Amino acid sequence: MTDKVLGVILGGGQGSRLSPLTQTRSKPAVPIAGKYRLVDIPISNCLNSGIHRMFVLTQFNSASLNKHIKNTYHFSHFSTAFVDILAAEQTVQNAGWFQGTADAVRQCMHHIVSHEFDYILILSGDQLYQMDFKDMIEKHIEANAEITIATIPVTAKDATDFGILKADEENMITSFIEKPKTGLEDWVSDTGAEMQGEGRNFLASMGIYVFNREYLINILNENEEEKDFGKEILPRAITESRVLSYQYEGYWTDIGNISSFFEANLGLTDEIPKFNMFDSNHTIFTRARMLPPSKISGTTLEKAIIAEGCIIQASRIEHAVLGIRARIGKHTVVTNTYVMGSDRYQTLEEIELENQKGNSLIGIGDRCYINNAIIDKNCRIGNDVKINGGAHLEDGDFELYAVKDGIVVVKKGAVLPSGTVI
Repeated sequence: MTDKVLGVILGGGQGSRLSPLTQTRSKPAVPIAGKYRLVDIPISNCLNSGIHRMFVLTQFNSASLNKHIKNTYHFSHFSTAFVDILAAEQTVQNAGWFQGTADAVRQCMHHIVSHEFDYILILSGDQLYQMDFKDMIEKHIEANAEITIATIPVTAKDATDFGILKADEENMITSFIEKPKTGLEDWVSDTGAEMQGEGRNFLASMGIYVFNREYLINILNENEEEKDFGKEILPRAITESRVLSYQYEGYWTDIGNISSFFEANLGLTDEIPKFNMFDSNHTIFTRARMLPPSKISGTTLEKAIIAEGCIIQASRIEHAVLGIRARIGKHTVVTNTYVMGSDRYQTLEEIELENQKGNSLIGIGDRCYINNAIIDKNCRIGNDVKINGGAHLEDGDFELYAVKDGIVVVKKGAVLPSGTVI
């Protein structure tokens, strides 16, 4: 697999639906599950599948993503493995930015084809799932397909948000429609008894593709006006080529907006989460940090995930994820919240100086109440702060925080003075 397949991970566009988490970073660089970045998910899926050569295509706010990949993915000098960044660049042939998923691959193709491979695996950098790509590629080869699209059964409610496919008895895709709003009854597929029992009768594209090398080169060169795989390249290819549907039935979610991001993170605290971080066959790789174990004093914990290096003195943490180096003060209650943590510790001297000045420290202070919130990295939340998200709050974007679908998102590095109420 290492010799046959090359992985390409798309860094995504501006990520406006995930704002304000994407104001200073790209979508794949957004912290998830307390200690990882979103880009770690597709990279880990590749490594677990024996695919050790990957390019990550980036454009917007890529500095933190570049730094994370540079500091994380190191391989032996005797190995051909790599995870390399390909940033949008001006060339003699093209002076513009990436205009879509297909255009991004097209503009980077001169770097990609310098490597030997038979198949190219194209992935999104902002999805949460665990998939064995070996099986997908083997099915692609067995079917003599030119393209394979990973598909997942979805309900009628969800079908309107995806590209929906129809396949024949050999799983060859025969038709495609982008985000259908009407006429759904014509797009029902035989997804199997178990999926149909859950009302998941429609095959949705997951944005995960396998292409034969020469086929991809040819189809990108044929019509340079086609900028996007899902909207332009694939609908045309389905009418002209052998396009296989590879049906996946495990957990998968597209981290497209604040609500889905929030639910995906808090879902990890379930007794048996749909996304299993504890599966030794699907290790999630990330940057190795030399952090101390977390220290917890006088805290009641209920359905909580706590990363390394935290200092917790809260009275209660419930249904919450606490990221690396999170600091939470005495008599504080945190519920239904993702606290991303911080990039550094303050020294005792810094803490003493900040206390003398009456400034808030990095972390969450004493006697706070935090509910239905996302606290981005390096925030300073003073004492006696109350944040109570919920349906009663109107959506809005403010200087220090934003509200989306009732979720209060405190912006990266924000300083909330003691006594603040949201």
